[in-house]
Amino acid sequence: MISREAEKELELLATQFRAVAVTGPRQSGKTTLVRKVFKKKPYANLENPDIRQYAREDPRGFLSNYPDGAILDEVQRVPELFSYLQQILDEQVQNGSFILTGSNNFLLNSSISQSLAGRVGYLFLLPLSISEIKPSPNISNQLIFKGGYPEVYQKNIDTGKYYDNYIRTYVERDVRLLKNITDLYSFERFLRLCAGRTGQLLNMNSLASEVGVDVKTIGSWIGVLEASFIAFRLYPYHENFNKRIVKMPKLYFYDTGLASALMGIEEISQLFIHPFRGGLFENLVVVDFLKRLYNNGKQNNLYFWRDNIGNEIDLLIKKEGFLSPIEIKSSETISDEFFKGIRYWNKLTHTEGGYLIYAGDMLQKRSGGIVAVPVHLLNTIEI
Repeated sequence: MISREAEKELELLATQFRAVAVTGPRQSGKTTLVRKVFKKKPYANLENPDIRQYAREDPRGFLSNYPDGAILDEVQRVPELFSYLQQILDEQVQNGSFILTGSNNFLLNSSISQSLAGRVGYLFLLPLSISEIKPSPNISNQLIFKGGYPEVYQKNIDTGKYYDNYIRTYVERDVRLLKNITDLYSFERFLRLCAGRTGQLLNMNSLASEVGVDVKTIGSWIGVLEASFIAFRLYPYHENFNKRIVKMPKLYFYDTGLASALMGIEEISQLFIHPFRGGLFENLVVVDFLKRLYNNGKQNNLYFWRDNIGNEIDLLIKKEGFLSPIEIKSSETISDEFFKGIRYWNKLTHTEGGYLIYAGDMLQKRSGGIVAVPVHLLNTIEI
């Protein structure tokens, strides 16, 4: 079993809140983690049709089976439980009684979030981070292709078949549960086109034109991808700058293995010459910072910056009011040109420092406080 960095945060939340909600993508390891940490708690899987029917028809009776709390897996399948849970949690003295998991972000449901407000600590569990995988140097293509889903590493499973089945399950089942999308063919086309835009500015007008639907539909479908932890938007940082700053978000996937499969990449060897390798490598780095933030119970403090004349910083990390600029390059060798964006930013903001993340194997300290960091040492950068 792969040790998860979020384990300590989960244990901490259980001492501070009446209940803990663990959400994240399907198969990211939520059930394995909570059952490992809370071995003695009763477990109820609401994916089971019989258990789900019982919980829906008699929520009060169902919860009465667990006077000292329990792990309720895939709890979003029975929203009727939440108002009853609210009452139980209000009467509870002990923290960490109920542990709730869900494969979509049920916290976005206003009625659910109101029921849980102030009573529940939240943990977002994404697929494995680079440091959890513990890769060797110079295997960035393997990291991109395999992604971070634990099952890919723990079982002797064909990566291509794993993601093909994941996509089928997602499109044919999860999408139907989240939103009544009847045109699944157009939605899958939309999903694959989004993968091809990894690391790019999200132009919904262009996407709508290619898919053949209106912009409002694209906006709704992007919301579905976010609610189901398939993709997310990275927003530009534009405080204290003039109107020349680009304000359109960029689109990234929570897993590069899934994005690669959606692009039709069937072998690792394809990545050596693939035109989207740079975007996928950038995605790998950006989402790894996000995983580390969530694993440590921190908020998303990631941005990018770009002006309308081509100056850009791939990633900004905001910490204690200070912005750390990060450039991301998929090359295994370093060129002085790679530092151009950071130097421009430092001159603009009258600061020093920054990081270049690349696919090589040597950590290099450069002038002006800039450090070049190989992707396998990403966890050496403070967040």
